[in-house]
Amino acid sequence: MTLEDSDLPALIEDLGLPGIVDVHAHFMPPQILAKVWAYFDSAGPLLGRPWPIAYRTSDDDRVARLRSMGVRRFSALSYAHRPGVAGFMNDWTRDFAERTPDALWSATFYPEPDAATYVPQLVADGVEIFKVHVQVGDFAPNDPLLEPVWATLAESGTPVVLHAGSGPAPGRHTGPAGVADVLSRHPDLALVIAHLGMPEMDEFLDLAERHDNVRLDTTMAFVDFWGQPVPDGVPQRLLDLQERILFGTDFPNIPYAYAHQVEVLQRLALGDDWMRSVLWHNGAELFGVDA
Repeated sequence: MTLEDSDLPALIEDLGLPGIVDVHAHFMPPQILAKVWAYFDSAGPLLGRPWPIAYRTSDDDRVARLRSMGVRRFSALSYAHRPGVAGFMNDWTRDFAERTPDALWSATFYPEPDAATYVPQLVADGVEIFKVHVQVGDFAPNDPLLEPVWATLAESGTPVVLHAGSGPAPGRHTGPAGVADVLSRHPDLALVIAHLGMPEMDEFLDLAERHDNVRLDTTMAFVDFWGQPVPDGVPQRLLDLQERILFGTDFPNIPYAYAHQVEVLQRLALGDDWMRSVLWHNGAELFGVDA
């Protein structure tokens, strides 16, 4: 049976959970989000296929939708795609967090000289999560301009959702090598590898097994949209890393129902305890969310 969005509150109750923590949702300045949606509409070169946006509504409508499904806390990830835009995005997401109490205060950065100043200031002010996108930004995670940033974040423990995998298409700097290089110098970084690192899932799971503060989010992993089987051996590795797998969705920029991400995780048949950890406990612990 297909899981519908309206089924999620009952599923959450059956699991005995207060709700869901979604570490990979997007809220952006309207002009930026419009450009992102236009890119998806055009099936841009990194996509290469139609990608209908399932939740093309206003910010208020999308927040209400998340709440109606039982999502108690969610990120508002924006990502800088070139120098000079992070400040504008960070001002907007700060304002969004102030008016949306269930949103994590989210921010971004880019390899630029100013990052060594604005990232420590955001950390000091209490930002809760960062997002960086190696593929869209076309930069290496081990760019020298990011060294002081990674040092700051390793010391503060502020989580960073990092899209470094080569899905949906490889970039010049995607893949695990650059991330491994960063971790060799900053092993305490609280990285959250977006999309389970697809398609280099095994390699990014290796990094999580070697570094206690590396986590992975489930965003778009195993969904029917890709039409691909679950890789051999991955479910057992996800079970072994139960406490470091976080629920994420890419809402609203997904071409299917939100509940489908929960449904495909259920198909892994890793047990209710694993589902409880992923949907709530791991994210709630990381961000200090009260039940």
